[in-house]
Amino acid sequence: MKEHEHFKFSPGVIAYPVFFVLIIWLVFWFEVRFGFNLSKYGIYPQTLKGLRGIVFSPFLHGNIEHIYHNTIPLFVLSTALFYFYRPIAWRVILLGILISGFLTWCIGRPSYHIGASGLIYVLVSFTFFKGVFAKHYRLIALSLLVIFLYGSMIWYAFPLEDGVSWEGHLSGLITGLAFALFFRKEIAKPKGYAWEQENYNEENDPFLQHFDENGNFVETQEELEAEEEPLTITYIFKENKE
Repeated sequence: MKEHEHFKFSPGVIAYPVFFVLIIWLVFWFEVRFGFNLSKYGIYPQTLKGLRGIVFSPFLHGNIEHIYHNTIPLFVLSTALFYFYRPIAWRVILLGILISGFLTWCIGRPSYHIGASGLIYVLVSFTFFKGVFAKHYRLIALSLLVIFLYGSMIWYAFPLEDGVSWEGHLSGLITGLAFALFFRKEIAKPKGYAWEQENYNEENDPFLQHFDENGNFVETQEELEAEEEPLTITYIFKENKE
């Protein structure tokens, strides 16, 4: 794919993240409005029943502070994903939810794990490492911006604070790194130069043909022949009728 096909704005760049965030808030509103507690549909590790939380947990949040802290980074990171990595954006999101959720189910404490933070850590990890691995100046700039905005989140991937699903965060980081290594195709490549190609031949290079074996500038045969062509000047006289 050409570079312009990757970095191209479309309505989906904004619409998809807005739709995803809207669903999360609608679920939270439903819980508050009708007095339901859907936390039991979250991930409960090492139990058959807890497997359903792999799909449902990203849409469930414990309180207004929890959902607020997840909304902004989720919107920003998913928007960047759909703009810079449009061909694989949906795969990163859907597989990110499933794989990070399953890892949380495998290593988590016996408690309900809910929230979109696991997906957020997938996006942070993928965006950062993919930009570094791709070696494309735009993607590297995005990586630096992400690490500047959300680099401090790395500390929450360790068991430093009670009540925080560090297992879900760690699972997201691991999943994002794996995606950065796995999704090597359909990613914008840095611009290559002619001399970097395997079939490059110096003798056919138009620029190098202007230099002799000692590095002195010389004119090519075509340029010499063009200079030797006689200059023809044509005069057109118009009669003055006044």
